[in-house]
Amino acid sequence: MEQKLIGILLNAAAHRGVPQGRTGWESLARYEEAADAYGLTPCYLKLSDIDPASGYSAAYIKGPQGYKRVVIPIPQVIHNRAIYPPGNTGTQRLAARGVKVFNRRSRYGKDEIHRLLSLNPELLRHLPGTEAGSKGLRRMMEQYSDLILKPRRGSIGKGIMRLRREDQEGWVLDYLYKGRMVTVNIDPSKLPHALLRRMDAGSYLIQERIPLAEAGGRPFDLRVTVQRGWGGDWAVTGLFAKLAPPGGFVSNIARGGEAVQASYVLDQAFPARAAAHYRMSAASLSLAVAHCLESSLPGLADIGLDIGLTRDGQLFFIECNGRDQRYGFYKAGLPEVWKDSYRRPMGYARYLLEGGAER
Repeated sequence: MEQKLIGILLNAAAHRGVPQGRTGWESLARYEEAADAYGLTPCYLKLSDIDPASGYSAAYIKGPQGYKRVVIPIPQVIHNRAIYPPGNTGTQRLAARGVKVFNRRSRYGKDEIHRLLSLNPELLRHLPGTEAGSKGLRRMMEQYSDLILKPRRGSIGKGIMRLRREDQEGWVLDYLYKGRMVTVNIDPSKLPHALLRRMDAGSYLIQERIPLAEAGGRPFDLRVTVQRGWGGDWAVTGLFAKLAPPGGFVSNIARGGEAVQASYVLDQAFPARAAAHYRMSAASLSLAVAHCLESSLPGLADIGLDIGLTRDGQLFFIECNGRDQRYGFYKAGLPEVWKDSYRRPMGYARYLLEGGAER
C-alpha cells in the first residue's frame, strides 16, 4: 500500500538531529502519532534538500531500524515548521509548483501584523497604542507612563525593554542582560543616543504597556493556539497562561516565565464567573484575529497568539507567533492538549491531500 507522505519542514539544526531524535521541543514522536491517526507518514525535510526543478527531495523517514535518509518525490503537502530570514522565497517557490505548503511563512514583523489587524474596526480596540522611531518614542512618552520596546522581528522575548516613568522628572529603563534584570535611570530630555539609534534603525516597535492582571503578584498573559484541522476551519486547540518571573515584566518561558494552566491564574485573579467569561472571550478574540489575518497571509494555518488581560477585564492582542512553541502545554501540565496541537495540523494535512482547498 502506497504511503501517504506529509512533509515536515524543519530548520537545518533540528533536521540534523532527526537521526538521533534530538530535535529540541519539536517532538518527532508526537508528529508520528498524530500522522498515524490520519493514515499519514511524516517525512522530515530541510529546504536545501528540496529540488523543485527535478521534483525530488531527500528526507528522513522512520523505519524499523530508525530514521533513514531517502530520496522521494516532493510531498504534495508540507507543514512548515522552519524559520527563514526575510526575503527567503523557498516555500513560495514550492507553492508556485503546486505544493500545498501551510504556514508558508512562520515569522512576521510585529508591525506588519499590527497594521493588518488595525484595518479591522472590530479588532482596533484590542490593539495597544503603537509607534516606531525616535519621534514615535517621544510621542509615546508624552501619552503613556509605561512602555514596552520590542524588536519588530524575533521571538522568545529576546531584546524586549521596558521604559517607565518613575516620577514627574525621571524615567527608568529595564532590560534583561545575561539572565538578570538591569535598571538604568533615564533623563527624558536627554535620551541616550544608543537608544534613539536603535529606534531609528527601524528594528523596534514602541507600545503602551498593558497593565496585565496578576496572580500571586506576577503579571500573566494567555497563549492561545489556533489551528486549522480536518475540514480546513479554524479552531482553538487550547490555551495556557504565561506567568512573568517574580519582579519581571516578560512572561516568555525562555526568559524565566512559567507555563501554567489558564484556569489556575484566572481563578486567582477574578471571581469564578468572570474567569470563565474571560477564558471564552480570549478564545473568541483569537479566532477573530486568525480570520482577519488569513485574507492577507497565504497558507496561514497554525498560530499561537499572546492575549493580554487587564485587571478590569479588557482583552488586548499582544503578538502572533507563526511557529507556535507547543511545549508550553506540556510544561503547563496539559499533555493531551499538547498532543492535540500536533494532531490538528495533521488533520488539515489529510484534508489537503484529499483535495481540500487551502483557505
